Amino acid sequence: MPRFAANLSMMFNEVPFLDRFDAAAQAGFTAVEFLFPYEHPVEAVGERLKRNGLTQALFNLPPGDWNAGEKGFAALPARFNDLKASLETALPYAKATGVKRLHLMAGIANRGERVAIEAFYKSVAWAAEFFAPHGIDIVLEPINARNVPGYFLNDFGFARDLIQELRLPNLKLQFDIYHCQIIHGDVTMRLREMMPIIGHIQIASIPSRNEPDGEELNYPFLFDELDRLGYAGFVGCEYNPRGKTTDGLAWFKPYAGVKP
Repeated sequence: MPRFAANLSMMFNEVPFLDRFDAAAQAGFTAVEFLFPYEHPVEAVGERLKRNGLTQALFNLPPGDWNAGEKGFAALPARFNDLKASLETALPYAKATGVKRLHLMAGIANRGERVAIEAFYKSVAWAAEFFAPHGIDIVLEPINARNVPGYFLNDFGFARDLIQELRLPNLKLQFDIYHCQIIHGDVTMRLREMMPIIGHIQIASIPSRNEPDGEELNYPFLFDELDRLGYAGFVGCEYNPRGKTTDGLAWFKPYAGVKP
């Protein structure tokens, strides 16, 4: 049975960020993820996790100036020093939360330019090697051009080839089903092909990015498929609730309380 992690950046927005840990636990989640914790004291984030008996499934490495439109800088040759500094920023949060996987964002760059590709390979290898002694995986997530125009990593095949070429034990694919359906379609066959390199999965309805209970995809089938494929990782609920978060959790009730 899939192990779901509530995404606290998108869910439970009815309460302040730190209170969302409590809300997720009360709703039956045993794990959480979020985009970025860096505006909050590391001790406070760790305390909320422990207080609620939650597992931290994932969070993102610092993306740069998010409000100015930056979406990471791993593919930006001039920002390698920022990349290295971002790993140091994230490490205390990783230690405090016990997280085992971190998402490295590529940034806005042209994948047709060799310097961007070379910068991305260099940044990915550096990040994976930096976190390897801490038992932490780096995951790479292809993101569709509708949501993030110009994002460097917008193809699952490119991500797969990079991971297989670098052959770093702690480098994995973050397979967001929502993004995969928009970019490529054929989600089930891609899950079957790429399962050996998948380190994290995320879900949302397509095209609205709401609760995974309708629209284009048959999520109950996909959840069963993850079991058939032996997926033992987390499934992040990276969706925008249509209304109050708890009012839209009927789909989750059969899975509530499943332990990591």
